[in-house]
Amino acid sequence: MAERPTTSWRHGIAEEAEELAAGTLDPECACMAALFPEELLTATDAVLDAFEGELSGVGEANDQHVLAVVERVVVALNGVNDARNGSAFETGEREELCDYIDESLAERGVDVAGLTARHGLGRYQLTDKWRRW
Repeated sequence: MAERPTTSWRHGIAEEAEELAAGTLDPECACMAALFPEELLTATDAVLDAFEGELSGVGEANDQHVLAVVERVVVALNGVNDARNGSAFETGEREELCDYIDESLAERGVDVAGLTARHGLGRYQLTDKWRRW
């Protein structure tokens, strides 16, 4: 099952906090809590909850339906990013979110490579049309 990026981000925050408490990490090197404040994690999880709610039956859906689901999750993530002045997601986080969307669709039977090819897109361009993060 595809792991939400927020799960690994939360794990990183917890791990960093343990290292700080143990004195094995210099506080000046700690960055996870600042990169991923709770309001960002909560907002991102709300978007991913809605996305997951739309995945039922998506493997049997036509391309337009699948693309509409992708558009909705990407536009909602744009909103999360906009609320943080365009700095919610850095390159690594962007890749994790795109991979999560891709993997979630594939797990439900969507041939993502076929879908993108049918629409003249490269294999990893599924979100590009709508993505601003």
